[in-house]
Amino acid sequence: MKKHYPLLLVSLVSLCAFADSKPELQFEKSSNGADQNVLVLLIDDLGWTDLGAYGSQYYESPNIDALASQSRLYTQAYSSSPVCSPSRAALMTGKHPSKLKITTHFPGYKAKSPKLKEPWKTDHLALAEFTLAEAFKSRGYATFFAGKWHMGGEGYLPTDQGFDINIGGMHRGSPPGGYYDPYKNPNLLNRNKGEHLTKRLTDETIDFLSQKHEKPFFALLSYYGVHTPLQAGPDKLAYFKEKANTVAGEKAFLIDKGHQSRTQINQVDANYASMIWAVDKSVGRILESLEKQGLDKNTLVVLTSDNGGFSTRHQGDERVTSTANLPLRSGKGWVYEGGVRIPLLIHQPGQQIQSQHDTLTTSADLYPTLANVAGAKIPEGIDGSDIFLLDEALELAKQRVIVWHHPHYHGSGNKPSAAIRVGDWKLLHFYEQDRVELYNLSNDIAEQVNLEQLEPKRRAHLLALLDEWYRDNDIEQVSLLE
Repeated sequence: MKKHYPLLLVSLVSLCAFADSKPELQFEKSSNGADQNVLVLLIDDLGWTDLGAYGSQYYESPNIDALASQSRLYTQAYSSSPVCSPSRAALMTGKHPSKLKITTHFPGYKAKSPKLKEPWKTDHLALAEFTLAEAFKSRGYATFFAGKWHMGGEGYLPTDQGFDINIGGMHRGSPPGGYYDPYKNPNLLNRNKGEHLTKRLTDETIDFLSQKHEKPFFALLSYYGVHTPLQAGPDKLAYFKEKANTVAGEKAFLIDKGHQSRTQINQVDANYASMIWAVDKSVGRILESLEKQGLDKNTLVVLTSDNGGFSTRHQGDERVTSTANLPLRSGKGWVYEGGVRIPLLIHQPGQQIQSQHDTLTTSADLYPTLANVAGAKIPEGIDGSDIFLLDEALELAKQRVIVWHHPHYHGSGNKPSAAIRVGDWKLLHFYEQDRVELYNLSNDIAEQVNLEQLEPKRRAHLLALLDEWYRDNDIEQVSLLE
């Protein structure tokens, strides 16, 4: 038996496929911001409510909150996938991960007793893709990468994909030596035993920012934090342990018998809190460095995550979880809101007050948004749309079709699944059970009231859209194991 699975995140404009070979493009300098620096701060596994600016009462992030107070804060920003490698690939290419055949993290998860055969997937981002870093290089930018890569190993590293410098980027997604030197990372030399990884990556980034820049730069600082292992940061562990006693106490869990999963429902882990604190301290140092050198006047800063917070495991799996995403349901690895809704801050040079935006955005949208800042040509065939243009066309943007395609088993307990959102309506399809769920997010952000039986026409329409996009884009089917 074959089943149909959806492909695309649909942009506002349909574009033709880009050339298979990697082009060498050079364009004349434009007058609309071509010299503007761009700094992206990507925090691994940071949940939608993990920052004070997004409502956390336990974790503390004063530097990021200060940045948020002078940024565009997005309340409905999404990762393009509930796991890391696919959403990172979407950011780097502007394409839906299914187009890239990157639909799970590398190297993936091997289920013990699967019922479905997963589709073929690659283990790297193809060199033929014209990456965001290459778009900036085509405009004469210096390009810098530090931290977690997780889009391929030797031959497919950041320096093979348009970055001049790679510090710490490798094929693995979790820091192989943990968060303290020795790092056991071939692309990050050991320096001082016991040095903290987040601080080290910050030091390296500040060194780059402090250089004399004869041309604009694009810098991507991709923190390994706050990914597992839950290894306390160097500061404030005792403080957060005491705060946990007064705020939330012991970890509590919600059991979802329908999906045989357990989800952490309170933010209380002191190790995780100190990891967020370490990242926040890093962000503060980065922003201070920009200001000291006067670069803040001409640097656009983006801060976001690659997927939802890690809150959910299989019901029988007693291993650690990191955070809680309430009021969102579930977490990393799942196509519920907790797995895909993420923080997104964009600070434009000179912005002094916060503006909040309900625009529906995804990881793929950052490609055209940032490439346009540099005046770079946007490749044909991408799925993302410029976020600033979306902000100006809210009614149109609200009707975007957003699809999450995760046809894989995952360590969080999730099984092959997909979801589609159109307007306020979101439909989820769990394929092993052939289970369909339908929610109206405008009044049920927690995805608790399944309306699939009460809204049969809407259910059928959204399922048809999934099937249509699957067929139109010739995506490999998932089949039952024989």
